[in-house]
Formats: sequence, C-alpha cells, structure tokens
Amino acid sequence: MLKKALIYLLLATLALVVTAAVAVFLILKLALAPGRDEWPARIQAGPVSLEVGVPTAIRLATSSWFAPWLAGRTLATDHGPVRIDWKADSETLALDCAPCSVAVPALGREPIRVDSLRATARRDGGSLSGTLEASPPAQLMPASTAAATAGDGILRARWTGRLSQSDLRLDIQVPDTPITRWYAVLAPGLPEMQRARIGGTLAVNAQLALPAGSFALQPRISDFTVEGLGTEAMANARTSCGAPSRLGNDSWLARAVIAAEDQRFFTHPGYDMVELAAALEVNQKAAKTERGGSTLTQQLAKMLVTGAEQNTDRKLRELLYAVEMEQTLGKARILQLYLDNAPWGAQICGAEAAARTYFKRAARNLEPAQAVWLAAMLNNPALAVRKWQQDGNINVDRAKWVAEGVRGITKAQRDTLLRNVAAAHFAPP
Repeated sequence: MLKKALIYLLLATLALVVTAAVAVFLILKLALAPGRDEWPARIQAGPVSLEVGVPTAIRLATSSWFAPWLAGRTLATDHGPVRIDWKADSETLALDCAPCSVAVPALGREPIRVDSLRATARRDGGSLSGTLEASPPAQLMPASTAAATAGDGILRARWTGRLSQSDLRLDIQVPDTPITRWYAVLAPGLPEMQRARIGGTLAVNAQLALPAGSFALQPRISDFTVEGLGTEAMANARTSCGAPSRLGNDSWLARAVIAAEDQRFFTHPGYDMVELAAALEVNQKAAKTERGGSTLTQQLAKMLVTGAEQNTDRKLRELLYAVEMEQTLGKARILQLYLDNAPWGAQICGAEAAARTYFKRAARNLEPAQAVWLAAMLNNPALAVRKWQQDGNINVDRAKWVAEGVRGITKAQRDTLLRNVAAAHFAPP
C-alpha cells in the first residue's frame, strides 16, 4: 500500500513539474512573442525553440526582476557559447563569449575571430550603454608578447544605444589604442607578429543598426610605423614578368594606372582611410566585396608577399607590408614595382609584356588612349580580356572614368583623350 502511495506521489509530482514547465514555456512564448512591426528572431535553448521579439527580450534580459534568473546560464549562439552574468549592484548584464566570431562580409569570407569577448549592458528606458572588451589569447607568440600586451593587452570600447520596437542603433567608440594591440587581438597568429615592430595608435568610431546590419566606420590612425619585415630588399628586386618597363611617374601609363587604381597614391602613407571607409560601407550593404579599398601599395604587397586569399588575416598582413614599403622604398620605386608586376590577364604580367602583347609596342611608346585602355583593365584583367575578345572592346564607361581621372594634363589634352578613348577600337588579342 505504501509502495503504491509513493508511486502515485511520484507520478503526481512529475505531472506537476511537467505542467509547470509547459506553463512556463507558454508564458514565455506569450510574453516574448514579437508584437506588430517588432524585430523578430528565433532563439534555441536546449530542445526549446522560440520566436521572440528582440526588443522585448532585451528589455527582459536587462530588467532587475528577470536578469538574475539568467545569471550563470550559457547560451549556444552562432557567434560562440555565451555565458550570462548579472551585476545586481549596478543593474548591469554581462555576456562572455569565448571563443567568439562574427561575419563581416565587407572584410572577407572568413569571420573575424577573437579569443574572448566580454560585453556589458545597462538599460535606462529605451537607452542602453555598456562596454566591450576583446582579449588576446593567453599564450601569445614570444616575440610579440611585450609589445602586444602593453598594459593588460585588452582592446576596450564603450557603446551607447537606442532601442525601439523595430531596431537597435548603436554608437561604438574605441579610444586611441596601440595598433600592436589590435593585431594581437584580431590576428595573433600572423607570422609577421614574430618580427614586426609596429608603432602608432588606432581609434574607431562606429555606428551600427540592427537588424539591418548597416554600419558606418570612422577610423583614425596616428603615427603608424612598421619595421622588421625586410621590405628594403625590394629596392633591388627584379620582376619575374619579363623585361622591366622603366616608365617614369609622368608617363601616360603610370598616370593612367594611378587614375584607375589609387588616385591619392602620392599623398597617402600606404593606406587610404577615406577609400577604406567607403569600401566597407558599400561592401557591407552588398554583403560581399564589391568595392576594393586597397591602395596601389597594398596591391603590390598582395602581388609580392601575401597572395590574394579573401580573409581578414591577409588584409592585415598586406597593411603591414604596405606601411613598411612606403617607409623603405618610396613612391617612385613602389610605382615601378607595381607596373612591372601587375597582372594584365591571359597569364600576362608587367606593363612591358602587356604593351607588347596587346599593342605590339614598348610601354613607353603607348598612345594615351592605349595607356588608359590598359589601366582600365586592371580591376578585373581576365574579364576585360574575355570581353575584348568577344565584343572587340573593354568596359568603355570605365575607360572614360579612368581618362577623367588622369592628372597632370591640360583641359585640351583631356578632351582629346576622352574623344580618343570613346572612339577606340583596338584589335582583340
């Protein structure tokens, strides 16, 4: 009899637990269900999947009566495991993601990964504020440790936000921070970190709108220097593309290439923050790389050292080499190396080989319209060659745009150049 009673009691208790769990699930589902025009998202907690209104979930997660229930829990997210904590004295929610990753299509196909990311959030009505802290791996490479971990090695930012039913708008500010620290956090495994001596600081202001994912970026670099990568050896480097062109900076092809690829070449220090910010904005909206923000110097670093892999690590390596090349080689040598190594389609590289293959003459003897034609091909040489072979022409609008950008010529010369480019019909290769 006692045994039966215990069984009934156990079954009743189990039924009560199940009923309570179902009730909690239904209450949460009802409470978190997205309202009319509310930003929705689906969350997964173990076997339970819920569609929630994100603004409602944020308000609950940052409320003093609900947040303590979340403390100590870990959520599996697309970015990595996120552990939740609640600081009752300051009514602050803390989220720790380790390791953590985020996809930024504008920066490449591979997501950006950090060893540890900690975010805090405090809400006052519809206003939010908090901090972001990204930490380098506990074991940095020996040669980079001293420089990368100046201070405690943590990359810090402060943020504010405005929450509405439809979106969350964030303003993020990173103060002047040693560039070495940025590299230690974002790309600690780069081989260059073992020998590069990196100086300077980087500050960032950014605005991010969710769920749209649109953002604007205002970076500010000060006193960026790089030593130790050995780029001074390129001063006497010989091209593998055949005979060098020996073109001067004032040649038609040199001018056209600068107009096509890097119009601020003679004024930037190896990187162009204006162009980079514009490219990031365009590419993020397109969710792919549509506009390149690389300078001619960075492109040269890609040709000679880093390769063309589409990821953040390659771009960060490329930047280091570009900065050092500007300091060790100077503009004239960088431009000459670019002209002697640039790809021009159909397995042709170097200005001299391109001029002789496509126009049967030396690069220094190119007509102005021919120089513009070659320069216009550089953004996608293989495609340009195919179009030339199929249609008898390349992208004429781009060629006109390049002609418009050629500097150091008179108005009469430009008008003549534009007419000749528009009328050009060169024999396909």
